[in-house]
Amino acid sequence: MAVVERSGMKYGRILLKLSGEALMGREDFGIDPSVVVSIAQEIVTLREWGVEIAVVVGGGNIFRGAAAAARGMDRATADYMGMLATVMNGLALQDAIEKAGVQTRVMTGIEMDKVAEPFIRRRAERHLEKGRVVLLVSGTGNPYFTTDTAAALRAVELHTDVLLKATKVEGVYERDPISDPAARKFSSLTYMDALNMGVQVMDSTALSLLKDNALPIVVFNLVPGNIERVVRGEAIGTVIGPNVRAVLAGVE
Repeated sequence: MAVVERSGMKYGRILLKLSGEALMGREDFGIDPSVVVSIAQEIVTLREWGVEIAVVVGGGNIFRGAAAAARGMDRATADYMGMLATVMNGLALQDAIEKAGVQTRVMTGIEMDKVAEPFIRRRAERHLEKGRVVLLVSGTGNPYFTTDTAAALRAVELHTDVLLKATKVEGVYERDPISDPAARKFSSLTYMDALNMGVQVMDSTALSLLKDNALPIVVFNLVPGNIERVVRGEAIGTVIGPNVRAVLAGVE
């Protein structure tokens, strides 16, 4: 694949956090191939422009460990099942990205050498440097940690410039925008603001880890074109990070 260097990219190395639900599209369960292809094409476009890309994917479209634990299943068992669901999603993304002409590596926190490489930080960094998209699955490999925490950990380990959290909403709001349509979106937040608010888009363990390492987060809506827009530095979504203040969008 020929890489065309493009100016105007704000971030050179990113970690993209995708929820499993993002892969469902309009389905109630599982994977919508057309959605996977659409996401893969955006990733491929960024790679062609020289951006180094790691992706952490969740598994909620197939199995949610926390929900199963709430219904009485052993929490560790439920979490391991959820980790296996993320592997299936990672393989689906791998297939779509490679069919579009970009090399990938699936790396996992749980050893399963028939389908994925074990996550080794220095090896993952070499893959990124060689232009491969690195798909990080099975969370941290440990129960009791969310894939948000895995994304924060891998982003710090791989020295990414930013963590991009793709969601179904436009960013972080002062109140739940579903129950209160008048709620306004924040264009920026400090880490402490986000922690004190108990924002639902990312758990406190992940936020604390990112705060301790001063790694910014951009929370944005996963609609076609938005990943590219964020990497270019367009003012969409909500930025959580150092050297910012709490600002409601359109309000100074």
